[in-house]
Order: sequence, then structure tokens, then C-alpha cells
Amino acid sequence: MSTLSFDTRPKSTSDKDKWKTRPPYRVHLPNEKFHTLYEASCHCGRVKYQLGREKPLDSKLCHCTTCQTQHAAPFQWAAIFHKDDINFVKGHHCLEWYDPTEKTVEHKLPCKVRCDYCHSPIMDEGRNMILLFPSLIHFKSDKERENFKPRLHMFYQQRVVDVPDGLPKWSGINEDSELIEDSPPEKIKEEERERIKR
Repeated sequence: MSTLSFDTRPKSTSDKDKWKTRPPYRVHLPNEKFHTLYEASCHCGRVKYQLGREKPLDSKLCHCTTCQTQHAAPFQWAAIFHKDDINFVKGHHCLEWYDPTEKTVEHKLPCKVRCDYCHSPIMDEGRNMILLFPSLIHFKSDKERENFKPRLHMFYQQRVVDVPDGLPKWSGINEDSELIEDSPPEKIKEEERERIKR
């Protein structure tokens, strides 16, 4: 009698496994220097990683319908990092991918990455950057958490709930789109001045 397997990840050690040796998945050896500032894990603890950058390049709240569906939440909180800023210390082999564009479980960029056991979302991997989810980080202080504070909302026109937090709210991908009226008045005026200069 055969058993069903839902693990569709490649099993060979050919080119398909090269992801294990490249950032962000490459595991740093103990003798390599990786300056750990934060530690994080999925819900079940099978996937653990470290971060070596004090502050993300940016921190955003995304209201696009893909993020709403993938997180079963009104929006996603993501912090942007370089791929070299992360070091998996456990469970990088327990990750699975999802390509929301083609709706496949291939490691095709950009893709969603999650734990294959508890299904906690770990990050979105782009071609050049990763978007980590700060709720997985084990912050040791309010100051550390403050480093990850969101700076803006994007795809706010697709929102399912209003968030009156005083942050700039963009209709699409931040500066590539329009500021929505709910944004702080000074930010709207600043954006108008920039448009006039162009």
C-alpha cells in the first residue's frame, strides 16, 4: 500500500538544492562571524533565525489582497532586510515556498516562505530583499521593538479596516502611488510639492 506525500519540494541534490547555499538560506558555520542582534522563530520553534542588522531598511503595513489572504488578517506587517542580514540556525530545511502569482509551491521569486510544520509565515523573499515578519522576533526591550515600528501603509485602497494611526497611507507601493486623504496633512502637502517639482 502506498502512502500519500504532500511534500512537493525537490528531493535531489542537484541545482534545485543550491538555494541552501545562498542567502538568505545559507547557514553560517560556527567559525564564521555573524553579529547576532535579534533572534526569532516560528510558532512551533522548528525554524529559528538570527538577524544581524539593528534596524530594518524599512517597515510597512501592507493591505494588498494577497497579504490579506495569505495571512488571514486585514494587513501584513513586514520589515525589509538584505538577504545577508539573516542567519538560519535551525530548520531552514523545514521551509516551504509558495508563489502567489502562479499559485505553485516552487521556489520561484518572489515567493512566500513558511514553516512546513506549523505553517507560520516566516518571510516574503524577493529578488534582492526579504520582508520579515517582526511578530516572530523575540524582542528584549521596547527600544528594540521601536526599531521595527511601521513607517507607512501601502495598498491602503484595498483595506478592509480603517487604521487611524497618523502614518502616511499610499494607494499602492508607497512613493510610486498616490497618498490617500487619510494621510497626515503635512505629508500630503510635501508630496504635492514634490509632484510640482517633477
